[in-house]
Amino acid sequence: MTQDIFGKFQNNRGPLGQYFKEGHGYFFFPKLEGEISNRMIFRGKEVLTWSINNYLGLSNLPEIREADAQAAKDWGLGYPMGARMMSGHTKYHEELEESLANYMDKEACYLLNFGYQGFMSVIDAIVDRKDVIVYDSECHACLIDGVRLHQGKRFVYAHNDIESCKKMLDRAGKITAETGGGILLITEGVFGMSGDQGNLKEIVQLREEGYRFRLMVDDAHGFGVLGKTGQGAGEAQGVQSEIDILLGTFAKSMASIGAFVCASEDVINFLQYNMRSQIYAKSLPMPLVIGALKRLEYFKDPTQRQKLWNITNALQQGFRDAGFSIGNTNSCVTPVMIQGDLAQATNITYDLRENHGIFCSIVIYPVVPKGTILLRLIPTATHTLEDVEYTIETFKKVKVKLSLGEYDSAELHNANA
Repeated sequence: MTQDIFGKFQNNRGPLGQYFKEGHGYFFFPKLEGEISNRMIFRGKEVLTWSINNYLGLSNLPEIREADAQAAKDWGLGYPMGARMMSGHTKYHEELEESLANYMDKEACYLLNFGYQGFMSVIDAIVDRKDVIVYDSECHACLIDGVRLHQGKRFVYAHNDIESCKKMLDRAGKITAETGGGILLITEGVFGMSGDQGNLKEIVQLREEGYRFRLMVDDAHGFGVLGKTGQGAGEAQGVQSEIDILLGTFAKSMASIGAFVCASEDVINFLQYNMRSQIYAKSLPMPLVIGALKRLEYFKDPTQRQKLWNITNALQQGFRDAGFSIGNTNSCVTPVMIQGDLAQATNITYDLRENHGIFCSIVIYPVVPKGTILLRLIPTATHTLEDVEYTIETFKKVKVKLSLGEYDSAELHNANA
């Protein structure tokens, strides 16, 4: 008998949704209020915030706020109206694309309304059923979803494992030799959970061994942050020119909304006429375009980037000196990994927020292995060295409490009880 398709939701909210009662509004979907800064308001209390992707602190700068406000006043959120192909194209969109292409040392650029939707759509447009995709196992969900749209073969390689990557390229090569297709290799500039950079330099060197593929890199967390001029992981590793399709977002270092793809003129021209997510979607509103142009000016000045790295280096060295594991991060993303179960994780998070005024993201299985608790900290240019010192000292106390069993519990901490 046919069942009601909604019936399955009554007793199954999914792997995270099963904790709705205990966690909604606190561990999941929390409300951070007030000015975007190193300190914000959570449930009426000020907390030291390490969960905001405001890397360069641009959302706090008066000049940026003024540019955003003026653009909203001048244009509103409606203009331009319609998709760019039909009626939503402006000289300002073109100016931003040209500026981004020049900044990234790429031939051409195309604006995207959102990173997640746009990155999926780039993959969908680039490959056909004859082609094969090879991708890193820890690629972001938007890339995984883009790969799922592919009607041809796809192979995943172990995270940052070059030998595994070569094996998958070998398999892909045998298939494309028969189909006449090509290979698209997808990885990240910076992996958002672990903080380690994709091994772009090693991947590029595979071409010298005779492997033939095009390289796509999602550098959402590297754009504006890594490299001498802030181009990202490609610049940091000296292979910027070898990246064939470079994806970036405004949601991290620009603290805004929108994204972009950089590639050769041929590729960008193709995407303009074949990306379904852009052809059938309203153009990026003018305040976001004008705001991005203003933000890009600050990318060219190293001041904010240097502030960010001063905090990042102090924070990560402080954790290492205190004996914490922060994995292989070589970016600003700072994952603090400790051993514990889900119930302990909720107790630790509650203690940090309620008793020490520290707000950071908590990551649990299935994102990380069972038995591991990942507390993810995102430093920004708005943080201070005093913030760093207080955080390290607090985590030392948490470590002692954990060893003494003070966070042990048979049940999840219900913050909403």
